[in-house]
Amino acid sequence: MSDDAIRRDLLAERERTTAQIADLGRQFDAIVGSAEFDSVDDEHDPDGATIGFERAQTAALLDGARHHLAEVDRALERLVAGTYGVCEQCGDVIAPERLAARPATTTCIRCATRLNN
Repeated sequence: MSDDAIRRDLLAERERTTAQIADLGRQFDAIVGSAEFDSVDDEHDPDGATIGFERAQTAALLDGARHHLAEVDRALERLVAGTYGVCEQCGDVIAPERLAARPATTTCIRCATRLNN
């Protein structure tokens, strides 16, 4: 795949992730806003636990999306630097299939497996 095609794919992924962050931010604000009018006694209010769970879940999804955006931005930086597709652990080339599945990855499958064990 050419650098231009990779750049287009990464920029499209960045755009999708940015939209997801905006959407999750709106959802989080709506959950927090709705809780302003509810009881703050989560322990005794049956809806309080649900609202707390939704808030925590949305916050976790938002954090994950922000983390992914940072990964995509780093991938774009690596593309400019000429190091995109090179494993940051061992220096080997990352398989094109892995990059197609995870365009922002920084490790080859062998190193990723070693890091997760």
